[in-house]
Formats: sequence, C-alpha cells, structure tokens
Amino acid sequence: MHNTLFYIIISIIIAEYLFERYLDYLNSTRWSDQLPEEVKGIYDEEKYRKQQAYQKENHRFGILTGGVNFMVILAMFLFYGFALVNDWAYAYTAHPILVAFLFFGVLMLASDIINTPFSIYDTFKIEEKYGFNKTTPKTFVVDKIKGWLVGAIIGGGLLALIIWIYQKTQNLFWVFAWAVIAIFTIFMSMFYSNLIVPLFNKQTPLEEGELRDAIKSFSDKVGFKLDNIFVINGSKRSTKANAYFTGLGAKKRIVLYDTLIEDLEIPELVAVLAHEIGHYKKKHVYQGLAISLIQTGFILFIFGLLVKSQQLSLALGVSEPNFHIGLIAFATLYSPVSFVLGIFMNILSRKNEYQADAFAAKHYQPDALASALKKLSVKNLSNLTPHPRYVFFHYSHPTLLQRLAYLKNFENES
Repeated sequence: MHNTLFYIIISIIIAEYLFERYLDYLNSTRWSDQLPEEVKGIYDEEKYRKQQAYQKENHRFGILTGGVNFMVILAMFLFYGFALVNDWAYAYTAHPILVAFLFFGVLMLASDIINTPFSIYDTFKIEEKYGFNKTTPKTFVVDKIKGWLVGAIIGGGLLALIIWIYQKTQNLFWVFAWAVIAIFTIFMSMFYSNLIVPLFNKQTPLEEGELRDAIKSFSDKVGFKLDNIFVINGSKRSTKANAYFTGLGAKKRIVLYDTLIEDLEIPELVAVLAHEIGHYKKKHVYQGLAISLIQTGFILFIFGLLVKSQQLSLALGVSEPNFHIGLIAFATLYSPVSFVLGIFMNILSRKNEYQADAFAAKHYQPDALASALKKLSVKNLSNLTPHPRYVFFHYSHPTLLQRLAYLKNFENES
C-alpha cells in the first residue's frame, strides 16, 4: 500500500510541474513582434517591445527557478530526504514540538538557501533592468532577517500550539485546531496592517487636501464610513503601484501606495478607491473569509483522519507515524484537490472583480477607472494578451481588455 502511495505522490509532483510548463508554453504562443491591434491605444510600439522583453525574460527565469525547485522536491521524495531530516531531528530530541521545529526549520532554511540567489537576481538584475527595483542591498537583507523572525515567532508559535492540541485531543484535533486557526485568521485580517506591515513599510495617514476631500466625498456619497486612509511607502522597494483594502469592521482601512498617488490623477485615484469600496459593499471581504475558514475546516478534518496513517509515513520512508511527516505527505496528496478548488476560487474572484468594477462605474466614473487601469498596466508592463487557458487556471482578475470592454457598458450611466 505505501508503495502505491509513494508512486501517487511522485506522479502528482511530476503532473503538476508538467501542467504548469504547458500553461507557460501556451502563454508564450501569444508573444508578438508587432503591436497587436487590440492593445493599440494602450501600449505604443516602444513600450510594447519593452513589455514583451520583460515577459520573455521572466518566462525564461521562471523555467529555471521552477525547474530547480522541481528537481529538489522530487529528489527529496525519491531519495527519502524527509526521512533523513526526520531521523536527524529525532537524534537531538524526542519531544514532538521540538522535533517539528527542527524538521521544518531545516527544510525552510534549505529552501531559503536555494531560492535566495534567484531572488537576488530577480530583484537586482531583472527588476532593475526594467526600471522597477528600488530595493537596496541593505533593505533586501533586513527584509530577509525580519521575514525569518516573523515566520519563526508567528509560524512557530502556531505550529507549536496545533501540535500541542493534537497531542492532547487526538480524534477531536481538527475541531480545536480549526477554532484556533479561525481566531488567528480573523485576528490577522483585522490587525495585519497595524502589526505586521509596519515592520516592513511606513504607513502614514493621507494628508489633508484635494485627494482626501475627494475620497471622503465619495465614501460619504455611497454610505461608506472611512476614517482610515493610509499611504504606504511602496517606492522603498519598487516603482510598481497598487492599492488594497484591509481590515474588518471598525479596523477597516484603505492603503494607497505612494507610487500610485504619483502615477494617477485624482479622479483616477478615487475610481480605484471606489473599486475597493465596491468589494466591501458587496461583502466580498466576508465572503472570502468565510470560504477560507470552511476550506480550512475541511482540510483539517481530512488531515485528522490521515495523520496517524502508517502507510503515509512509510511512503516517505518513516516507519513510525508523526505529525510533521503526516503533514508533508498529506499536503502533497491534497494538492490536486487544492488545485481544483483554486480554479473555482479564481472564477469567483473574477466575478467579484466585475462586481467591484460595476460599483465603481455606477457610483463614480467608468472612464476614470478605465484610464487608471490602463496606466497601471502600462506602468507595470502587464501582459495584456495572456492565453485564455492560462487566465482560466491562474488569474484572480479578468484581463485588462476584458475589464475595459465591461466598463464600456456603463459609459452612458455615469
């Protein structure tokens, strides 16, 4: 039985890798040396050539990094690398929480050592070449250290608590673990911007002036109480622009990148904010949170049934079942289910994006939102002609051309 599970795991890893390369290949068939008719008026010839070069370079780099990570993961299963790390951890201690710390600590450190050179090249070579990078070597190193510390404290603390719950509750493990993760998820949804973001970026309230007045006027008009409007210093790391909505209830806030404010006119900025407010008014934030918690409960229930399976442990070369080995085996076997669920989540997300666009178009200016989307796409060298199959499997947003066509339906309503 464990041999069958072993071959299923290997098959899943290979199938996922090959399918991703197939989707990448489909995207590459849309490359063109000539400016496509459908993007004229958005990209000019020079900017389009730069976008194509950026896309091709990222494609080649993605094949390299994906191939290396695929070979490492495959080797870990084929040569029982997880069993070796497991045996090494048990050589130091038999305490289940400490063993898990050592086990995952070694794996994460090894992964970081392998991927850091790629991250450095991506940041300081590719992103620098195309005018995006603003990260200094010092910022890169400090971010890395802070990331390790945050991961160790939060991730390690959560892992320790879940293993402790598993040791104490056994068959009811999934219920108590679900409750803990649900509380943690809701807490982080409310306070992430207050607790974690300031470790990496400076957030300042949007100063009084024409932009704040315009945003306040729109939010009052649509009955959206918004006291927390912040600007984040995204230019510290990149010239790329963004905006996002975060928090729940009284803790909700809208965060604008300083690069976004530099790139867009006031009506365009208000239109972007109107889109984000649309997500909240349409209950997308709570919908996403509810779906996430339901999925988490389902995953924990299935994992609780399988974590003690000796066959799963033997498939990874470990004779005695334990929590961390069960987690590795289960995560791999569950990945096809996660992939299918991800497709449905992307479909729902794209539907929600259209609804948020409709809200912004009906209550503000569709042409201002369209103009903002065009500017951001050009500034970020976005791919405007991805392959439809790639979009179906991976895009959480409709493509720019799809959104522009949709916004045209509201031109006479504003």
